[in-house]
Amino acid sequence: MKTDLTKILSIGGQPGLYLYLAQSNGGVVVESLMDKQRKWTGPSARMTALSDISVYTQEEDELPLQDIFIRMKEHLKDAPAPDPRSKDTDMPGFFETVIPEYDRERFYASHMKKVLEWYNVLHAADALDFEVAEEEAKETEEEPAKAATARTTTPAAARPVATKPAGVKAAKPVTKHTTQK
Repeated sequence: MKTDLTKILSIGGQPGLYLYLAQSNGGVVVESLMDKQRKWTGPSARMTALSDISVYTQEEDELPLQDIFIRMKEHLKDAPAPDPRSKDTDMPGFFETVIPEYDRERFYASHMKKVLEWYNVLHAADALDFEVAEEEAKETEEEPAKAATARTTTPAAARPVATKPAGVKAAKPVTKHTTQK
């Protein structure tokens, strides 16, 4: 099973990770990756897709969570991550070996604990084979070539022009109402 991290959610106040299934009236239907129970989550729930999460690095950029999971999988060789609740776990030492460039001042122990827990949930669900990583690699190789050929071969007159969709009315001008004369 290829995993798309845009559909794996962390819900504030709820343990574990959830798979997005469908949009419903006023909420979202999700399925727990731990016990496969489905439930409805309201619009006030704090939901975050794992694809939106990244870790601060010492450089200017951030490292996406998917890349961290891939590095952890290569380092652990398909074994589960160390238990973050164990007192014997050296989380900073583990992340030092897996992600040597992580920012030690902004990547806290609580963040490390979450990443280890999420990795173990994905490992238990056999969901560490990511589909986007392979596609992104191909797209990044092909996009510069496509963009260069599109600029040189497509005349300006033949390029599509952004138009207003049918049925959309023009915005009314805003008039200022005053009661004073």
